[in-house]
Amino acid sequence: MAPTDSTPVTRKVGSMTLTLRSDVEIELSRTFDAPRRLVFEVHSKAEHVRQWWGSKGTTMSVCDMDFRPGGAWRYVIRKPNGKEYGFHGTFVDIVPPEWFSWMFGVDGMPGEGLEVYRFTEHDGKTTLTTTSHFPSIEVRDAVIASGMEAGAAELFDRLEDYLRTMEPE
Repeated sequence: MAPTDSTPVTRKVGSMTLTLRSDVEIELSRTFDAPRRLVFEVHSKAEHVRQWWGSKGTTMSVCDMDFRPGGAWRYVIRKPNGKEYGFHGTFVDIVPPEWFSWMFGVDGMPGEGLEVYRFTEHDGKTTLTTTSHFPSIEVRDAVIASGMEAGAAELFDRLEDYLRTMEPE
């Protein structure tokens, strides 16, 4: 199932599209019924992120973010059974409302990977495309084996639900 650099593998996971772009890249894409400005904003402010980030049934016990190039971020989600999972990194580049990139790490797992978030608007809807870059195919496959597909699809569902509560300006 692993692609070569020239043969991407694409599959639907709920409303999200997952593409294994290469041996070291995963791309996730989903279109939201909201303007780009708003979809970008709910990624850039802690008061919004804490409302939707994480899989269904989780709550966010820590949501610290310094949304600027070089700024650190840390999220901790809590499952209903009380178990917590931490994520951390540093913002690399930010071009509102078009894109941002960050280093992304998971507590207890070695290393961090670069993720790029791109926001593209067409007819008032926004397609969010994230591309994650990993140091090796082994790390990429470990991330997939961790259940990230289902978790990311749920996270995007929660984001869609949260966007519906926002008032367009």
